[in-house]
Amino acid sequence: MAADHPDAPARQVRRPLGQLLLAQGLVSEDQLRIALQEQQRQNIPMGRLLVQLGFVSEAALRDALGETLGKRTVDLSHALIDIDALRLVPQALAKRHRLLPLLYVPATRRLTLAVSDVNDIVALDQVRAVLPDGMELDTVLAGETEIAHAIDQSYGHELSIEGILTELETGEVDFHALSASADEYSQPVVRLIDALLTDAVKREASDIHFEPEAGFLRIRYRVDGLLRQIRALHRSYWPAMAVRIKVIAGMNIAEMRAPQDGRISLTISGRAVDFRVSSQPTLHGENIVLRILDRARGIVPLDGLGLAESQLDQLKLMIARPEGIILATGPTGSGKTTTLYSVLNHINAEGVNIMTLEDPVEYPMAMIRQTSVAEAVKLDFANGVRSMMRQDPDIILVGEIRDAETAEMAFRAAMTGHQVYSTLHTNSALGVIPRLLDIGILPDIMAGNIIGIIAQRLLRRLCVYCRRARPAEPHEVHLLGMRDDRVAPDIHDAVGCPACDFTGFRGRLAVMELLRMDSDLDDLVARRATARELRNAARAKGFRSLAEDGLRRVIDGSTSLEELARVVDLTERMSQNGPDWFGR
Repeated sequence: MAADHPDAPARQVRRPLGQLLLAQGLVSEDQLRIALQEQQRQNIPMGRLLVQLGFVSEAALRDALGETLGKRTVDLSHALIDIDALRLVPQALAKRHRLLPLLYVPATRRLTLAVSDVNDIVALDQVRAVLPDGMELDTVLAGETEIAHAIDQSYGHELSIEGILTELETGEVDFHALSASADEYSQPVVRLIDALLTDAVKREASDIHFEPEAGFLRIRYRVDGLLRQIRALHRSYWPAMAVRIKVIAGMNIAEMRAPQDGRISLTISGRAVDFRVSSQPTLHGENIVLRILDRARGIVPLDGLGLAESQLDQLKLMIARPEGIILATGPTGSGKTTTLYSVLNHINAEGVNIMTLEDPVEYPMAMIRQTSVAEAVKLDFANGVRSMMRQDPDIILVGEIRDAETAEMAFRAAMTGHQVYSTLHTNSALGVIPRLLDIGILPDIMAGNIIGIIAQRLLRRLCVYCRRARPAEPHEVHLLGMRDDRVAPDIHDAVGCPACDFTGFRGRLAVMELLRMDSDLDDLVARRATARELRNAARAKGFRSLAEDGLRRVIDGSTSLEELARVVDLTERMSQNGPDWFGR
């Protein structure tokens, strides 16, 4: 075979593979000369030969080829394989052509294959021959030995949760093998944890809870904001499962009496997913919670936040102001960080220096300098902001304002020509003012330096396949803000179907209230106006509350009235309807 690697077709890459690696600094001229002489003797592909000689790692070769060819690459040592994809391609075929099925998406009938040679037409044709008609193929680059190792692991063992549990009931667990790199897949506990992580990501869960009780282990997923029990396992399984989670999260497996934190990075369903791991000692053993940080779902375009046109215009006006602070507020899990990331992604450009200080960094973003707070080196939010100010930033994100010192540093940055973003825990946009006063920020400092405030909540979105429309009842018409109950709009209720796992809801949406500060509101803040005065002045300028924005989403059929009432306070509106509402 010629010196050109088969993954480098002539129409895309004019130079031989060796020259490409030389240009990228991955091999030296002497190493390339030795490899060319050896190739004449052995007649094997240049890429494989360079790896065999130890001149370049398989991972570096894979990434270099992927960049050159414009192909996605995957590190199979940190990838979890989709069992549905494995069932489509026989093991003998996968071994013969050095390819591995990674992901199958039934909705699009698309199968993703990891291959070491994207131009092996014979291999791809043979895969198509065993697949049902109409199925599409995608290919990603992986290392040849990585594929061989993954085939042995994936095809050689049971990977379904039910099958692994059956295996656990009949077999023994070797605790020493749980942290070993060789043949660790022979342990069913290893495969059980991988299967649960994959299952949670497929179900679009945000958290996985492993909760030991007196006689059993409860496993719950948080899906669309609500916890749902998925499994209940015998208590005897939990020690081995906890050891496995702590091993891959880089935690101390010998420490069970103190809280610990860790992190896991994997490729699941063809995309990079991080898990933030937290352990907490409890009465019945260690409670472990994994927060799922799916990078593919973490950044939402600004236009995809679901804002009304007037709200989007207000938000863009806030972003356009070059200095000051923009605050996002709401309880934990209300999507504040996602909203701020969407804003940063919208304004991210080569001409600005954006720096963030987070606890911890959740979603890596290109061109943005991101830092995690670290107590071990005394890098808290206040000290971190002080340090970032010396890094010539244009825009600063402070993960959370927790105390007076952090608030003071954030406002100091806002007053010195920087645009600052941060989060604060309050129940409403107008509640930010008294909260900052309570922290110790003077009204004169707030006035003129707050660009705007975003308060938000997340509602479950009605399943579009099974939601049921009905005319609103008279008391619901009044709750929707309509005076004439003879003209009843249609609203929707949750039903449940296989598409939404019989919950009636699939996905979430944000409801927001945006308060853009101006000179009139700044004057009210400076003279410590009451909450009623601030609310009346904001309403005169078109301010819409969380409840009003949520009712908009009820009317357009995105969510149900009951779901809105679960998340947003509607009691004031309900009380205006008297016994008609409460007597339902």
